[in-house]
Amino acid sequence: MIQPFLVALQFLTQLPVRIDAQPSKKIIGRSLLYYPLVGLIIGALLVGLGWLLSSAPVLITAALLVTAWVVLTGGLHLDGLADCADAWIGGMGDSEKTMAIMKDPACGPAGVIAILLIILLKLTALHTLLMTDDWIALLVAVVIGRTLLPVLLLTTPYVRSNGLGYILSAYQPKRLTIIVVAATVVAILLVTRLYGIWLIISTVILFLVLRYLMLHRIGGTTGDTAGAVVEVTETTVLLTAVLVRM
Repeated sequence: MIQPFLVALQFLTQLPVRIDAQPSKKIIGRSLLYYPLVGLIIGALLVGLGWLLSSAPVLITAALLVTAWVVLTGGLHLDGLADCADAWIGGMGDSEKTMAIMKDPACGPAGVIAILLIILLKLTALHTLLMTDDWIALLVAVVIGRTLLPVLLLTTPYVRSNGLGYILSAYQPKRLTIIVVAATVVAILLVTRLYGIWLIISTVILFLVLRYLMLHRIGGTTGDTAGAVVEVTETTVLLTAVLVRM
């Protein structure tokens, strides 16, 4: 039980995690079950940092939280977002060209713009939410973002034939994934009540749109598109929370 959790924690964060032996493919697949929990840990650390900075100006607190968010996750999903932005624009509707651009480690203009826009939106949304002490939105955004990763791999073909994403998809425990995702959604709704319903609805709509775009362009998902889903979802949850609170 502990090793799949450590694998998830090591992959999704920059926290010092030591795994003595190379995990098996089955354990790597089971690590998906712990993604919501890792999201909760990341969110709790960010909320804790926010409380420590409660005496600082709100804008400074929001900026430091976004910075810590990127550092804590190692910019893992931002990299996927940038690759997808470059590929979707540079691919010009062609599946093979899109896939080739996503494999290119260089970051083009579209990728840079995408990262800047996401960080800007997160910063402004957080600034607005922190002015009303709405910490739960930050926590929920991080948890939902990572909960969608096992959902994406469960419902969408993985189009590459190798790599970590392929192993995760091939060895994902499907029934347990459904249980974990359902339990996570119920927990969010119990904590947030009516407020959380709007966050879940916006997430579902966004997921369906992004999934359609992936299927239409490349026939499924990749590690990069999964990372983009996390970033866009987190931002959408924060923005939805702002609109609901208005």
